[in-house]
Amino acid sequence: MMENDGLSENCINVLYCGDRNIEDGLVISVLSLMKHTAEPLHIFVMTMDLTLGERQIAPVSQGTVRYLDSYVKKQNCGSSVTRIDATGLFRAEPPQANLETRFTPCCMLRLFADQVPELPERILYLDNDVVCRQDYADFYHQDMEGCELAGVLDYYGKWVFRNRPLHMDYVNSGVLLLNLAQIRETGLFARCRAMCRDKQMFMPDQSAINKLTRSKRLWGRAYNEQRKLHRNTVFQHFTTSFRFFPWIHTLTVKPWQIDHMHKKLKLHEYDDILQEYTDITATMKGSLL
Repeated sequence: MMENDGLSENCINVLYCGDRNIEDGLVISVLSLMKHTAEPLHIFVMTMDLTLGERQIAPVSQGTVRYLDSYVKKQNCGSSVTRIDATGLFRAEPPQANLETRFTPCCMLRLFADQVPELPERILYLDNDVVCRQDYADFYHQDMEGCELAGVLDYYGKWVFRNRPLHMDYVNSGVLLLNLAQIRETGLFARCRAMCRDKQMFMPDQSAINKLTRSKRLWGRAYNEQRKLHRNTVFQHFTTSFRFFPWIHTLTVKPWQIDHMHKKLKLHEYDDILQEYTDITATMKGSLL
């Protein structure tokens, strides 16, 4: 299952999940993490190769992972990028009730992390449209004793979805520090997989996590900024947002849509990372020809 190994105790472990469509975001997100830490990075990419009806899910390519692995090692020889083939895990326990929804099955791959014994007990899960802007050591190295996960309230969902009245506790699942040891002990992800198998939901994996988590720590929005950049933003998450001028509409801009980042968001904060992304993807594509 594992195509690379070599973990050290003093490092930052990061998990991404998805198919080949996440590759552009994966590169940008990893580059942003590299910029803001001197610690070794161990990046894990859970992916799968699967046919669902007429839909073909192609995995993140081995070539992309190998290139990224060599690239992160240039900054720190202790860093690594590892691809995890989760096809068998997904086939054994598919989220049947949610396979026909508009949410890609790959977004539910993180719910299988507890079944990968090689994954470390502490790991930072990031969506591929999350860009790091500042040092994140305080978030990663926080005390997780007795806690399944740590995250940030969902910008819109916190007002709508609540487990307890008058108590905001609905977490956005795009940035999560996971205590896999605790999750394995409580069976959180196993229960989430069962819920996704049996019950159709809006944003199924995020809904299941919020419904079934027993212990979590909430951090301020700076650690998963879903609306717009602020001076204290650590992780900016490029989700769909609402705009009210000159009319009410939704806006979705992803980091790899560089022209839209500039023209629609008026955002140049990450231009150095985006230039590096442009350069290395051109080199990477050339090397893979």
